[in-house]
Amino acid sequence: MLNKLLAFTRQQNLIHPGDHIICAVSGGADSVALLFAMYLLKEKLDIRLSAAHFNHNLRGEESNRDEQFVRDFCDRYDIPLMVGSSTVTSGKKGLEAAARDARYSYLRSLPGKIATAHTADDNAETVLLHLIRGTGLKGLGGITPISGNVIRPMLSVTRQDVENFLQEWSLPHIEDSSNHTDAFLRNRLRHHVMPLLTAENPQFSENTSAMALRLRLDEACLNRAAEAPAPISVSTLRGQHPAIRSRILENFLKQNGVREPEASHLSLLESLVCSDNPSAAGHFPGNITIARRYDTLVRLDNRNTPEEVILPPAGTVELPQWGIRVTCAPAQTILNTPDTFTILPQGTITLRSRQSGDAIRLSGGTKSLKKLFIDRKIPAARRQQIPVVCDDAGILGVYTIGSNWDRTAGGPAVTIRFINTE
Repeated sequence: MLNKLLAFTRQQNLIHPGDHIICAVSGGADSVALLFAMYLLKEKLDIRLSAAHFNHNLRGEESNRDEQFVRDFCDRYDIPLMVGSSTVTSGKKGLEAAARDARYSYLRSLPGKIATAHTADDNAETVLLHLIRGTGLKGLGGITPISGNVIRPMLSVTRQDVENFLQEWSLPHIEDSSNHTDAFLRNRLRHHVMPLLTAENPQFSENTSAMALRLRLDEACLNRAAEAPAPISVSTLRGQHPAIRSRILENFLKQNGVREPEASHLSLLESLVCSDNPSAAGHFPGNITIARRYDTLVRLDNRNTPEEVILPPAGTVELPQWGIRVTCAPAQTILNTPDTFTILPQGTITLRSRQSGDAIRLSGGTKSLKKLFIDRKIPAARRQQIPVVCDDAGILGVYTIGSNWDRTAGGPAVTIRFINTE
């Protein structure tokens, strides 16, 4: 076992001379074997060795017994020990996940590299768990050898190697009673499925763990190839290999608030990319909308259509719901730009969103706003947030478009200036 652990540690570059290695010790066979192996190798590895134990307080006296066992074991070999504890309660993901989160929260707070005793058997079980629940290449990669300050030096070591090592060195350990129940899926796999697979191939755990490590390399390579600058070009995405495209889209979803993209989310985003609709949109968890802006994918604000407001004949109003500031003043000269135009109002000036049937005359003739927005490639999801200026007689102008040419002659004029405040 020592040779396997040492070779794997060097192969994965997990430990460097001078490192402070803190072994997470529950008192079970695997963690005792890891701690004692590191104790035997600490001179060769040139490390400073400590241990850490976390008491979940889930099994009453048995939890206290585990803590005391670890304290006695570390005292026997003069290994510094740190102990944390918490009263763990079941969360949305269940008691087992809540206990794991509490344990890792404590371990990751410690000053050093945290070594956990996950074995090749644990890795094989993890791969099977992912297969049962549905997974891709990432899930088939099983347990990562290194995650932040957590390292796993025993992923090439089998449970049988551990038992042989404990017997060789006459090392005691304790059994967690929860390991014997079939209440947890991992335990059912361990008790009933793994023995059948091992009977077919005694090296099943080692082979599966080695496969997982190779697939992790493939996954890392594909992820590097999928690094894409923003904004994402739809035409470029269509030309990508599906394996690369799916990773680009997964990263895009994560960057835009979808923390754990599922297969259905990726499929929806793929459909937006492949759609003939240049303004196609999809809704994702967290009230997130991703839309096409012709050749670009963007996240929309999901704002409701702003309410109609009355503009004063003179003065400045802040309209945060529209993301603009509007200034109205008596006209000194006639202006007609996308954000400043001079108009001849009749009655009350209002600002509202586009309505069915709206049309405006520009230099090229009269067009409906719907057709105008399409021609200017304004996404459908954005069109309701574009301010339309009206009065009692109709449309005076449209922000980002300009004024209605039918409303710019005769009578006292008003110049309306828009400033984007977003």
